[in-house]
Amino acid sequence: MMWGYDGFGYGGFGMGIGMLLFWGLIIAAIVVLVRGFGGKSAGSEPRLREKTPLDMLGERYARGEIGKAEFEEKRRDLAAG
Repeated sequence: MMWGYDGFGYGGFGMGIGMLLFWGLIIAAIVVLVRGFGGKSAGSEPRLREKTPLDMLGERYARGEIGKAEFEEKRRDLAAG
């Protein structure tokens, strides 16, 4: 008589681990697909664009580093070329 032997031995443990891995991979694949194709959510931040030279010039004027005349002159230069 074989006590505690139900025909599976350690194979039952291995199948249990295999089943957990299988379902874990399925769930991970679903999560990746949902995140990849889900689009933007309402709470996501917009991506920042690079500052243009005109943006930087406006910031300098707003901080008081340059006066109105210099700002207008440099703005015209930037628009021209």
